[in-house]
Amino acid sequence: MLSNKINVKDMKKTGKNTSIYGSRYVSEPIPKYEIPEGGMPSKAAYQLINDELNLDGNINLNLASFVTTWMEPEADMLINQTNGKNFVDNDEYPQTEIIQNRVINMLAGLFNAPEDSDFIGTSTIGSSEAIMLGVLAHKWSWREKRKAEGKDSSNPNIVMGADVHVVWEKFAKYFDVELRMVPMEKGEYTLTADKVKENIDENTIAVGVVLGTTFTGQIDQIEEVNDLLVKVKEEKGWDIPIHVDGASGAFVMPFLDSDFKWDFRLSHVRSINVSGHKYGLVYPGVGWLIFKDKKYLSDDLIFEVNYLGGILPTFNLNFSKGSSMVIAQYYNLLRLGKEGYSNIMHNLMDTTIYLADTLKDTGYFKLLDEELILPIIAIKLEDNLKDFGIPDEVDVFDISRKLREKGWLVPAYTLPANAEDIAVLRIVIKENFTRDMADLLVQDLNNIFDEYKKDLKDDSKKEPSINIF
Repeated sequence: MLSNKINVKDMKKTGKNTSIYGSRYVSEPIPKYEIPEGGMPSKAAYQLINDELNLDGNINLNLASFVTTWMEPEADMLINQTNGKNFVDNDEYPQTEIIQNRVINMLAGLFNAPEDSDFIGTSTIGSSEAIMLGVLAHKWSWREKRKAEGKDSSNPNIVMGADVHVVWEKFAKYFDVELRMVPMEKGEYTLTADKVKENIDENTIAVGVVLGTTFTGQIDQIEEVNDLLVKVKEEKGWDIPIHVDGASGAFVMPFLDSDFKWDFRLSHVRSINVSGHKYGLVYPGVGWLIFKDKKYLSDDLIFEVNYLGGILPTFNLNFSKGSSMVIAQYYNLLRLGKEGYSNIMHNLMDTTIYLADTLKDTGYFKLLDEELILPIIAIKLEDNLKDFGIPDEVDVFDISRKLREKGWLVPAYTLPANAEDIAVLRIVIKENFTRDMADLLVQDLNNIFDEYKKDLKDDSKKEPSINIF
């Protein structure tokens, strides 16, 4: 007599006539530290990994990172079509290199490279690589000049403010350059010309300035530093270049205030980096490095590779990298044009100013800098929170944790040396952060403070405990 009994074990083994969640792959440990002996169906592998990634934060509520989290469907299509192209294979993918060079031309124009200059540039993985390459070129130029003059070239230094990204410190350590970092002061969170004057000498390979710091969103005194270096060159003969770290601001300021001078219009600005994956509105990772003139880039730093089908000049710290984000950058430049970028940047600033004003109106927060120039808000807690019934021990780190419980990713941190007792929350306003989302964020913040008030009130109502001896 035939049995109609279903063998569940066999079904789980084969995975037939069930969903992924009915297969054995979800009831067994997922391989974590060793390559498994056998594989699994593609749908099972996808589902297991996808389910784990749900534990990550929501990218649309990530106000911590500057990087782009949304692009148009047409950009996504181009990215998918070019994911398999290795950018370094210029002989095999010549049009991709041509497109990169078009972007470099467009950015040199955006940064006001002089018409008679012979500008040069490259794409990078991000601004970190671009900064390394740019400042390395200035070290080479300084060393070659010193040797030509018969002077010692063994003690290079670089001057910057403590508001720089950590990659500047990495550069100094990795490439054996003395780091002259100007500490922050309370109420002064950027690099000033006066501080630069105190730190430069004939061994200074470059001054690093920031167009939009990661700590506060402010801008160093770039034009004032340039004016100082002009005088120094006239008086002492030291021709010290400026490298502008425009990672956050170089895709913003040209569209918000084209008259603001920070770029190649300043004589000592010789190189600029920008992150395409920040306000260039491209997914990570792509950055750009532009030199005002190729005379500032030593030929010794350019290598020629001849085993990819043709002679390939290369100036990068990395070798292989994807082509897709370079293509995506070109797509945005074509798609948006100056008008489109301008509209987006003005919308960002409108939202930034609205959110900043709304946060101040709560009475709980104070802006670190009232002059909002870029779509970045740094706030600290007001000193009189106890007047609102908020416990004294509440700090920005508590607020950051509470926001995370509600899905928002807002970082809390202390400022660098000499201002380390100041703790702030930083909110980065990105393209897909709308005014409606700003209202929702403030609503959640108000709810958090209401919870603190309630907890304090409840504690005050509790009867004191009686100790019986």
